[in-house]
Amino acid sequence: MKRFLFLTLVIALSLAGTRAPKNKVKPQENFRLLYWNIQNGMWDGQEDNYTRFTDWVKGKNPDICVWCEAQPIYKTGTGDKLDDIDIWQKDSALLAFWRDMAPRYGHQYIFLGGHRDNYPQVITSRFPIDSVARITGDKADTLVSHGAGWARITLEGQTINLVTLHTWPHKYGYNIAKPDREKDGKAHGGDIFRAKEMEYICRHTILGADPEGRQLWMMMGDFNSITRRENWVYHRDDDSPAFLVHDFIDKQTPYIDVIAEREPNNFHSTTPHRRRIDFVYATAPMLAKIKAADVIFDDYTRQQKAMKDGKRVSKFFRPSDHLPIIIDFNPNLAP
Repeated sequence: MKRFLFLTLVIALSLAGTRAPKNKVKPQENFRLLYWNIQNGMWDGQEDNYTRFTDWVKGKNPDICVWCEAQPIYKTGTGDKLDDIDIWQKDSALLAFWRDMAPRYGHQYIFLGGHRDNYPQVITSRFPIDSVARITGDKADTLVSHGAGWARITLEGQTINLVTLHTWPHKYGYNIAKPDREKDGKAHGGDIFRAKEMEYICRHTILGADPEGRQLWMMMGDFNSITRRENWVYHRDDDSPAFLVHDFIDKQTPYIDVIAEREPNNFHSTTPHRRRIDFVYATAPMLAKIKAADVIFDDYTRQQKAMKDGKRVSKFFRPSDHLPIIIDFNPNLAP
């Protein structure tokens, strides 16, 4: 009888063990995206092999990074181009650079956007990146001076579209002859060209794939232009071409300016010249999943003129002439 009861208990415990739910991996509730124009491939970082840079990034613990101006061009502390600048024209050299850099802050996946020159954008991530398009434009239509990119990353079963860009930086338009630049600048040639770039990028990304913005999208970069929503800071005429880029986005796309939407009464400059030209846009479904969005100004990112012996030695800033933006979100957060 005792033996029977013992065997019954053993079988019961065994069955209980097989029926017990397995331990599931707890979903990651919060994800972090870090965007930053790092000025000539973090021009300021060459002297310490980018240690301060990568330590700072690691401390912020981002899951996704979007880097604008992701290629080294000049020697730190100078305006002199690197001795091996020709090598950087090859994508293989740029990818090798980031394959070495990204693991230092915990990322192993890399996406290189399309680019025509030395100012590409790069996405790095803890998670696999699906490359959708590398955008440089079409001369029959327009072109994208510093290029753009469209990638997808799937997090917790949710696919997020990421569009990166860097528009033309000058007052005059693209490919304007030197003698004509001043005149073209006064005619707002640069603003008009940037608006064409933006239209091309949007039509070859969100407007061609999801014009109503039903999916999860973020578009970010150095727009080199200001928004009408902050004209209480700039005091431009209402019909100023300076607003063309963001007017197109506001009126013709489903994107929403994340920083301005969350803090409509605050102004967050991203440059030393009191201008916000770095933006993160999101569709409404994506915006609903964003828990925090901030322009980061701290001891490391504070923009400082490059000085030596009391004199400015370069037009560049340490560590960059732009401030980073951090976005915290939960892919499964309900509206």
